Amino acid sequence: MDRVFRGLAFWTGIFTVMFYVGDMLELSLLFLAQTIFFLGIGYLNLSERLYMYIFGAYLTVFMIGFTYYVTFILEPGFAH
Repeated sequence: MDRVFRGLAFWTGIFTVMFYVGDMLELSLLFLAQTIFFLGIGYLNLSERLYMYIFGAYLTVFMIGFTYYVTFILEPGFAH
């Protein structure tokens, strides 16, 4: 499981670079924080169960943040 988290760190790092090149600085900083989180967790050598709990907590926090963003912040582009 530790290699999975390092793989996630690699892909979020790729997204960080792409967002930075695309001049989306806030989003690149968000993905940089995720990259650092995944890379740090990937080298802790925890048990498989704890890795699954951490990933479940990460998905829960993501869904809460995404739902908040879509409900209260997002302005749809098709409602002109």
